Amino acid sequence: MDSIRQGGLALLQRIECFFDAFFGAAGNPWRHLGALGFHFLWIALATGIYLFIVLDTGIEDVHTSIEYYTHEQWWLGGIMRSLHRYSADGLVLVMLLHLLREFLYGRFHSFHWYSWITGVPTVWLVYASGIGGYWLVWDQLGLFSAVASAEWFDWLPIFSTPATRNFLPGVLTDRFFSLLVFLHIGIPLTLMLALWVHIQRISQADVFPSRALALGTFVMLLVLAFVKPTVSHGKADLSVVPAVLHIDWYYLFIHPLMYLTSPAGLWLIAGGATLLLLALPLLPHRKQEPIAVVNPPNCNGCRRCFVDCPYGAIAMLPHPDKPGHELARVLPELCASCGICAGACPSSTPFRSVEQLVTGIDMPQQPIGALRQDMARRIAALTGPVKIAVFGCECAAGAGAVEDQGTAVMNLMCTGLLPPSFVEYALRGGADGVLVTGCREGSCAYRFGTQWTEQRRAGQSEPHLRPGVPAERLRIAWADRHEMSDLKAALDDFRENLKNLDADEKRLRPYTPRRIAKHG
Repeated sequence: MDSIRQGGLALLQRIECFFDAFFGAAGNPWRHLGALGFHFLWIALATGIYLFIVLDTGIEDVHTSIEYYTHEQWWLGGIMRSLHRYSADGLVLVMLLHLLREFLYGRFHSFHWYSWITGVPTVWLVYASGIGGYWLVWDQLGLFSAVASAEWFDWLPIFSTPATRNFLPGVLTDRFFSLLVFLHIGIPLTLMLALWVHIQRISQADVFPSRALALGTFVMLLVLAFVKPTVSHGKADLSVVPAVLHIDWYYLFIHPLMYLTSPAGLWLIAGGATLLLLALPLLPHRKQEPIAVVNPPNCNGCRRCFVDCPYGAIAMLPHPDKPGHELARVLPELCASCGICAGACPSSTPFRSVEQLVTGIDMPQQPIGALRQDMARRIAALTGPVKIAVFGCECAAGAGAVEDQGTAVMNLMCTGLLPPSFVEYALRGGADGVLVTGCREGSCAYRFGTQWTEQRRAGQSEPHLRPGVPAERLRIAWADRHEMSDLKAALDDFRENLKNLDADEKRLRPYTPRRIAKHG
């Protein structure tokens, strides 16, 4: 299964890169499916509130009320109804694509398990809410859906009398619609609560798409509302069996599936699919790396690790030895072992004049001190006219493949682990240029690796790259796993640009520590 998933991921990343060329990473819908889902939900809720206000909920009046606002007040009520319908369809589409994307990226185990487990039930809440919306219209399609749903639930031994008996002529009353309204309001409220739970272990959750993406999708829905407005079937009639129904396969596929199998068969399919999704975190997978470790003597409580952590795995507590100060604490159950916290720590600078560099927070499997030693050793061994230091992410295109006599490669768990000062240190240590590579925006295995790297370079986030570092000697090239050729091309282009620079043009002076202490 893993090979199939990897093949699907490669195809998905190519699709995402294709859309990047037209919309950019910030406006690429494939990279913001979760945010788009929230966007469609907000539209559905806003339009649903208006429709509820003007809706007559009597069993004899509801269809007439909807027809009036659809046709007689098409410029408002009709548009609102169509926006409500198409935003709900959009929510289903991006929800399923989001589920597929997270699966292909392998984000269903280890530190991802909570988001995956809490996300699966929201699928059924969305479907339940959408199907209930068809009932409220109370046309022939709504009647068919209500009866089919009742037949499905009648298979379960939970009702004293069959639910389908409620749909016999003369049995239905206005109280039935009071129940429908209660369900159609209660389920979306439950859905919002479920989504809130879903993102609890994700810091700075992406719940709002970019302005351009939000506006573009809204205009698309508005165009659909004008070009193909939502209309009803004929009024529901319990004494008539409709000959033709135009079923919305986004939601109502479940009814034909039940009639093709049986109520028991449908429960088996739906339950089996749900259990399979819930069981995915239990599948064998690579053991998680050791979590970040705080060194209290070097932690000054600056909160940078707390702010930058993608999963809220850092808590700030009162410092036991320094009254009035805070101390970072790692929450093991939330830590993704990405090292972004170490890259954010102000003590993670290689310019500290200590023999053993110890930082305020660090990764046991790739300490900042060991990275400094490894970088210095590799750069010192470089030969040739152009010497380049490459910092590459293990989750992106394999930077190790570009290593040669003139190129030193330092592989990182995440690009966000790299303190910006290492760029300057490499240039002062003998490198002619520094190339930083990692996952493209939206593909980062740890969400913020790409973002924090860009912001630190631009001076928009601490720690930042010092202004004195020449821009000509730093290149950032984002490349996913399947884009090895793009990484090689970026490196070759960077090497040619460095060759065209004069030997001393914008070159930083070598760094010589004044005093070396044993510990830091």
